[in-house]
Amino acid sequence: MPQEYIHQEAIRVAIESEKQLMCFYQKAADMVADDGGKQVFGRLAEEKKTHVGTFFRYYRGEEFGSFEDFISTPCSAESEVLKELRSILDDRVKERRAREIAMRKEEQFEKILRSQAKQIVDPGVRTVFDQMAQESRNHYAVIESEYARFMRMPHETDIDTFVRE
Repeated sequence: MPQEYIHQEAIRVAIESEKQLMCFYQKAADMVADDGGKQVFGRLAEEKKTHVGTFFRYYRGEEFGSFEDFISTPCSAESEVLKELRSILDDRVKERRAREIAMRKEEQFEKILRSQAKQIVDPGVRTVFDQMAQESRNHYAVIESEYARFMRMPHETDIDTFVRE
């Protein structure tokens, strides 16, 4: 049973982390003025909600209540990532930093998920962790592209145009 406890603990941490990221994206969508950023952050918040549900299906603990109850519980204002977001005062910096924080958090979360996946014996749970790690990698790429757009950097699809000129 100790292995099962370790798996369940990893799933609990993943659920809490995904919810924190969901809350971050909701807050970021509310605070950025750029419509493209609002759309990206809003979409990522919805995807994080889906991820919480995915992990929830494997979790046997009862401290969160039902998925609906857990998701509807207000986000903690004391969350490290939300505090970091609130500390940015300059609007232009806020737009840029929100994207930078999001990239850093997705990169960190991917590493955590991949590390935990290596330790999980149950192949079904391990697969979920691997899939969610890949989703974090994909989210990083989406945010990186959004960051480039916002900063008016050449988009990766424009590279042929710039190389030929």
